[in-house]
Amino acid sequence: MAARVESKGRSRALQALYAWDMRKDDDLGRVSQLIWDDLAVAPDEREFAGNLLRIILASGPALDAELAEVTTNWRIERLGAIERCVLRLGAAELEQGLTPPRVVIQECVRLGERYGSATSARFVNGVLDALARRMGRLA
Repeated sequence: MAARVESKGRSRALQALYAWDMRKDDDLGRVSQLIWDDLAVAPDEREFAGNLLRIILASGPALDAELAEVTTNWRIERLGAIERCVLRLGAAELEQGLTPPRVVIQECVRLGERYGSATSARFVNGVLDALARRMGRLA
Protein backbone atom coordinates (compact mmCIF):
# COMPACT_ATOMS: atom_id res chain seq x y z
CA MET A 1 0.00 0.00 0.00
CA ALA A 2 1.43 3.38 -1.01
CA ALA A 3 2.08 5.96 1.67
CA ARG A 4 -0.08 9.07 1.60
CA VAL A 5 1.33 12.38 0.39
CA GLU A 6 1.09 13.76 3.92
CA SER A 7 3.11 10.87 5.39
CA LYS A 8 5.74 11.21 2.69
CA GLY A 9 5.76 14.98 3.20
CA ARG A 10 6.40 14.58 6.91
CA SER A 11 9.34 12.30 6.16
CA ARG A 12 10.70 14.85 3.68
CA ALA A 13 10.31 17.66 6.21
CA LEU A 14 12.12 15.56 8.80
CA GLN A 15 14.98 14.86 6.40
CA ALA A 16 15.38 18.58 5.74
CA LEU A 17 15.11 19.48 9.44
CA TYR A 18 17.72 16.90 10.37
CA ALA A 19 20.16 18.15 7.71
CA TRP A 20 19.53 21.73 8.84
CA ASP A 21 20.03 20.78 12.49
CA MET A 22 23.38 19.16 11.65
CA ARG A 23 24.59 22.17 9.65
CA LYS A 24 23.52 24.72 12.29
CA ASP A 25 24.13 27.96 10.38
CA ASP A 26 22.64 27.14 6.98
CA ASP A 27 19.33 28.49 5.72
CA LEU A 28 16.53 25.93 6.15
CA GLY A 29 14.97 26.83 2.80
CA ARG A 30 18.24 26.27 0.97
CA VAL A 31 18.99 23.03 2.82
CA SER A 32 15.52 21.66 2.11
CA GLN A 33 15.79 22.48 -1.60
CA LEU A 34 19.18 20.76 -1.85
CA ILE A 35 17.93 17.65 -0.05
CA TRP A 36 14.69 17.47 -2.03
CA ASP A 37 16.44 18.06 -5.35
CA ASP A 38 18.95 15.29 -4.58
CA LEU A 39 16.11 12.92 -3.70
CA ALA A 40 13.86 14.02 -6.61
CA VAL A 41 11.00 14.69 -4.20
CA ALA A 42 7.58 15.04 -5.82
CA PRO A 43 6.00 18.52 -5.92
CA ASP A 44 3.03 17.55 -3.70
CA GLU A 45 5.38 16.20 -1.02
CA ARG A 46 7.50 19.37 -1.25
CA GLU A 47 4.41 21.53 -0.81
CA PHE A 48 3.23 19.67 2.29
CA ALA A 49 6.72 19.57 3.82
CA GLY A 50 7.42 23.19 2.88
CA ASN A 51 4.31 24.38 4.73
CA LEU A 52 5.51 22.69 7.92
CA LEU A 53 9.02 24.08 7.53
CA ARG A 54 7.63 27.61 7.09
CA ILE A 55 5.80 27.26 10.41
CA ILE A 56 9.02 26.13 12.07
CA LEU A 57 10.90 29.10 10.61
CA ALA A 58 8.20 31.58 11.63
CA SER A 59 7.48 30.17 15.08
CA GLY A 60 10.57 28.12 15.95
CA PRO A 61 11.54 29.83 19.23
CA ALA A 62 7.93 29.84 20.45
CA LEU A 63 7.48 26.17 19.51
CA ASP A 64 10.74 25.29 21.26
CA ALA A 65 9.53 27.15 24.37
CA GLU A 66 6.26 25.20 24.29
CA LEU A 67 8.19 21.95 23.93
CA ALA A 68 10.48 22.94 26.80
CA GLU A 69 7.42 23.30 29.03
CA VAL A 70 6.42 19.67 28.46
CA THR A 71 9.85 18.01 28.26
CA THR A 72 10.35 17.76 31.98
CA ASN A 73 14.05 17.73 32.86
CA TRP A 74 15.08 17.94 29.17
CA ARG A 75 16.25 21.07 27.39
CA ILE A 76 15.40 20.95 23.68
CA GLU A 77 19.04 21.45 22.65
CA ARG A 78 20.06 18.47 24.81
CA LEU A 79 17.73 16.04 23.05
CA GLY A 80 18.98 13.72 20.33
CA ALA A 81 18.79 15.28 16.86
CA ILE A 82 16.09 12.90 15.63
CA GLU A 83 13.90 13.43 18.67
CA ARG A 84 14.38 17.20 18.52
CA CYS A 85 13.49 17.34 14.83
CA VAL A 86 10.47 15.04 15.15
CA LEU A 87 9.17 17.07 18.09
CA ARG A 88 9.58 20.35 16.19
CA LEU A 89 7.79 18.85 13.22
CA GLY A 90 4.92 17.63 15.41
CA ALA A 91 4.70 20.94 17.24
CA ALA A 92 4.50 22.80 13.92
CA GLU A 93 1.73 20.56 12.65
CA LEU A 94 -0.20 20.87 15.90
CA GLU A 95 0.21 24.65 15.66
CA GLN A 96 -1.06 24.58 12.08
CA GLY A 97 -4.21 22.83 13.31
CA LEU A 98 -5.23 21.25 9.99
CA THR A 99 -4.60 17.62 10.95
CA PRO A 100 -6.33 15.85 13.85
CA PRO A 101 -3.95 15.83 16.84
CA ARG A 102 -4.04 12.04 17.24
CA VAL A 103 -2.96 11.67 13.61
CA VAL A 104 -0.09 14.13 14.12
CA ILE A 105 1.06 12.23 17.21
CA GLN A 106 0.74 8.83 15.54
CA GLU A 107 2.68 9.97 12.47
CA CYS A 108 5.44 11.52 14.58
CA VAL A 109 5.69 8.37 16.69
CA ARG A 110 6.10 6.40 13.46
CA LEU A 111 8.87 8.77 12.35
CA GLY A 112 10.57 8.55 15.74
CA GLU A 113 10.56 4.77 15.55
CA ARG A 114 11.64 4.63 11.90
CA TYR A 115 14.52 7.10 12.16
CA GLY A 116 15.30 6.74 15.86
CA SER A 117 14.31 3.87 18.13
CA ALA A 118 11.41 2.43 20.10
CA THR A 119 12.56 4.59 23.01
CA SER A 120 12.46 7.65 20.74
CA ALA A 121 8.94 6.77 19.69
CA ARG A 122 7.71 6.48 23.29
CA PHE A 123 9.36 9.79 24.21
CA VAL A 124 7.83 11.54 21.17
CA ASN A 125 4.41 10.11 22.03
CA GLY A 126 4.51 11.39 25.60
CA VAL A 127 5.84 14.84 24.74
CA LEU A 128 3.46 15.49 21.83
CA ASP A 129 0.47 14.22 23.79
CA ALA A 130 1.34 16.64 26.60
CA LEU A 131 1.94 19.45 24.10
CA ALA A 132 -1.38 18.85 22.33
CA ARG A 133 -3.17 19.01 25.70
CA ARG A 134 -1.28 22.18 26.65
CA MET A 135 -2.26 23.77 23.33
CA GLY A 136 -5.91 22.81 23.90
CA ARG A 137 -5.93 20.42 20.93
CA LEU A 138 -6.73 17.37 23.11
CA ALA A 139 -9.00 17.11 26.13
